[in-house]
Amino acid sequence: MQYGICNLGIVPIRLEPSDTSEMVTQALYGDAFKVLEQRKKWSRIRFTFDKYEGWIDNKQYLEIQESDYDELLNSELKLSKDLIEFVSNPSNNQLYPIPIGSNLRGLALLGHEFDGTAITGKKDKSEIIKTSFLFLNSPYLWGGKTPFGIDCSGFTQMVYKLNGHKLLRDASQQATQGEALSFIEESEPGDLAFFDNAEGNIIHVGIIMEDNYIIHAHGKVRIDRLDHSGIYNVDKNTHTHKLRVIKKII
Repeated sequence: MQYGICNLGIVPIRLEPSDTSEMVTQALYGDAFKVLEQRKKWSRIRFTFDKYEGWIDNKQYLEIQESDYDELLNSELKLSKDLIEFVSNPSNNQLYPIPIGSNLRGLALLGHEFDGTAITGKKDKSEIIKTSFLFLNSPYLWGGKTPFGIDCSGFTQMVYKLNGHKLLRDASQQATQGEALSFIEESEPGDLAFFDNAEGNIIHVGIIMEDNYIIHAHGKVRIDRLDHSGIYNVDKNTHTHKLRVIKKII
C-alpha cells in the first residue's frame, strides 16, 4: 500500500483518470490518503477523512511513507480558519495559497510554515450556523469544497468539519448518519435536511436555521425558507426541493 498527501491548495479529484473527466470532489492542502492504484499519470486514492475515492494527477500530490501516514492519522486534526491563507516554504521563499479548512497536520512533513489562525477540537452545535455564513454566496460547483466553488454536500461536510465533526462526502451518504426526526418542529439550528428526486434518491442537503430557514448550496450558498414540502425559493417564489428526511447529527 502507498500513501500520499496533498501539497497544493485545491486539487481536483476525478471520476476517471483524465483531465476531462467529471470532478467528484477536491483534495485540500494537507489532506492525506491511501493510493489504491497508480498509473503513469494518475493515481486512484481513498481519503483518510471520509473514505471517498477518485483519481488524482500524480503531479499534484506527494508520496509519503506509511510511518508518516500513521503519524498524521494519529495526530489531532488542525485546520486553517480564514477564508484564504498561505503556507510558506522557507527553503525557497515561496508561498502556497490555501483555502479555509486546509489540514495543517502535515506542515513539518511538507517542510512548510504557517502563521495564520488554526482551529482544533469539537465546537458546540451553536457554532454550526456561524460557520455556514462564511460560505454564504459561494458559487455552486459540482465536487467543490471551498468558498470559491462548492456543492451542497461539500458545504455541509466542510461546515461540520470546521467544527470538529465528521460527515461523509455525498448527500446520500450523509443521510445514513445521525438520528431521523419526525417533524421540522423537532429540529434545531445545525440539523441537516435531505431532499430527494422523483425516483426517491437523495440528491440534496442543507443546514437548518432558526424560524424555518435553511442555508444550502443551490446556484450559490443561499438562504431560503423550509416547510413540510421542502425548500421554498424566496427569489423564484416556488418550491425547488422536496423534503425527504431531517437528521440530527450532533
